[in-house]
Amino acid sequence: MKAPSQSPIIAVACRFIAPLIQIVALYVLFHGHYSPGGGFQGGVLLAASFILIRMALGLDAGRLQFPTRVGVALGGLGVLVYTGVGIAALAAGGNFLDYGHLPLPGFEAPARRSLGILLVEVGVLVAVTAIITVIYDELIESGPDA
Repeated sequence: MKAPSQSPIIAVACRFIAPLIQIVALYVLFHGHYSPGGGFQGGVLLAASFILIRMALGLDAGRLQFPTRVGVALGGLGVLVYTGVGIAALAAGGNFLDYGHLPLPGFEAPARRSLGILLVEVGVLVAVTAIITVIYDELIESGPDA
């Protein structure tokens, strides 16, 4: 489905709905500290908004917003953030992803835990968003009408 929809109703609805989905994705990410949700769920929602734009407005228009080559780099960056937080805690004498041992001078243990969880959730969100979007792009590119 590389060609954009010819319906102006779909184009207008997509332009209205996609930003709302992105706001909900950020809410899910930041609310993940206190309730179920977080990086993975927010990342799926964010990727869904990018895929919605690709489906409604066409692959080329969607790539203007989120290019595939940027998605590949962001996928690696998200994994690096997640792993980096874990290794930083491990290097500071704790266990992998033991946020209380993160080497953040000036922060008490509860603040280090909160910041560590947020960093990991952001890393997961970036990786999930980027990888799902890149997988969609690759599937479309290698499809039967490619």
